[in-house]
Amino acid sequence: MAKNDIYQIKVTLRYSKPPIWRRIQVRGDTRLDQLHMILQAVMGWWNAHLHQFVVGNIYYGEPHPDYGFEMRDESRVKLAQVVPHEKAKFVYEYDFGDSWEHELLVEKILPAEKGVRYPRCIKGKRACPPEDVGGVWGYDDFLEAIKDPKHPEHEDMLEWIGDEFDPEEFDLAALNEALSGF
Repeated sequence: MAKNDIYQIKVTLRYSKPPIWRRIQVRGDTRLDQLHMILQAVMGWWNAHLHQFVVGNIYYGEPHPDYGFEMRDESRVKLAQVVPHEKAKFVYEYDFGDSWEHELLVEKILPAEKGVRYPRCIKGKRACPPEDVGGVWGYDDFLEAIKDPKHPEHEDMLEWIGDEFDPEEFDLAALNEALSGF
């Protein structure tokens, strides 16, 4: 594996129907704490909650003695060390209360393209659910409320979200702009 290998990863928000996903390309030498921040950007999260990566039976994140289980320090391990081959799958969980679980599938490991800036998103579908909406099931309830003007929570949800939300919206250019700082 070359130092500058690029991992093409499909990130799918588990249990979302229809699926919400992103296809990203990141360097294999990206540390997991950096990957966390990249995933925050591509999914539209705010980094306001705890998170973890689960690779097999090993947990990576920000270790804390109160967790009650061993968590390895994500800032000390690189992507290529934990998933060294194509077709490897692992989990990224964000917000333990809402439990946003993402399946990460290493689709390809490619040589870096000259002149291309990484990380980058090359494709995706659907808007990321709003932060703190209550997980996938809360998101379904939220969508139901904003679609139905007669729903008892319609006005409150629209006010909370800022008057409009399109669950089908996906803006690749804006997302890559957000990644340009990495």
